[in-house]
Amino acid sequence: MKVKDYPLIYSIMQRTNATTLTPVSFILNGVPGLEDMHIWISLPFCSMYIVAMVGNCGLLYLISYEETLHKPMYFFLAMLSLTDVAMSTSTLPNTLGIFWFNLKEIDFNACLTQMFFIHTFTGMASGVLMLMALDRYVAICYPLRYATILTNPIIANAGFITFLRGVILVIPFAFLTKRLPYCRGNVIPHTYCDHMSVAKISCGNVKINAVYGLMVALLIGGFDILCITVSYTMILRAVVKLSSADARQKAFGTCSAHICAIVFSYTPAFFSFFTHRFGGHRIPHSLHIIMANIYPLLAPALNPIVYGVKIKQIRDCIIRLLLRSNDIKSRVI
Repeated sequence: MKVKDYPLIYSIMQRTNATTLTPVSFILNGVPGLEDMHIWISLPFCSMYIVAMVGNCGLLYLISYEETLHKPMYFFLAMLSLTDVAMSTSTLPNTLGIFWFNLKEIDFNACLTQMFFIHTFTGMASGVLMLMALDRYVAICYPLRYATILTNPIIANAGFITFLRGVILVIPFAFLTKRLPYCRGNVIPHTYCDHMSVAKISCGNVKINAVYGLMVALLIGGFDILCITVSYTMILRAVVKLSSADARQKAFGTCSAHICAIVFSYTPAFFSFFTHRFGGHRIPHSLHIIMANIYPLLAPALNPIVYGVKIKQIRDCIIRLLLRSNDIKSRVI
């Protein structure tokens, strides 16, 4: 008699085995092969995180404090800053705990929670960049209707829908990962709980995880990139038709900071995504892990600097704020 001949008994045994093969916790192994260099690797990551936190929190304060920045473009920028802070915070503190204090153990449910927040905020960042591209399209192609099209309720609803899209698409990651049996151990060769990094240590069939992960990447990243491309194509056509060279330069200038933000966000993400799937053994696994840690930090660290340098209104507000603080100090003295 074979157990498989009795479907009910076989099903119960499968569920029992899956339950007993669910670990209580995982061990995040950091950067494999470079364990002796963890302290040195942590220094640039920590520096980028400090820059990201100071820059984005300063930008959020500036936008909330200065009434001249209470415009759609800056509200979207505030959304991006909030998302960047959340995205970098969902990964780096855990990474530094591994590098500095050898805190490698993470509870199974905590791992799934971290996975949810990482992928949700990564998707949110992509969505906000898409909204910012649409904002530039409306501002340049329909300048007289800009304020009436992008009202505060429209901006708030667009941000909420973008966040909700990420939540709805990412929630299944936790369930797809939780159903897997982990008979190969509980050591994850990574610094945080990425969806496929966790799934790959399972001894079960991860094809559904891989297919769904690719589908989510296309639904979020693919759709957002398509919208960004269409928006900038329309912007380029509108700008080329302008008769004044100064008007063309001003139009391109308002888009340059956003284009930099797109490059900073998508370039390391694309590198990590494609080398993870098509790089095979030609690219060291340690490089995969380092790039996976760079892309949640690079854009959050550089975006405030770029917007502070490129956008004249932000630059002027920073100068006024500094002069005002110096004036207050001189009066006190």
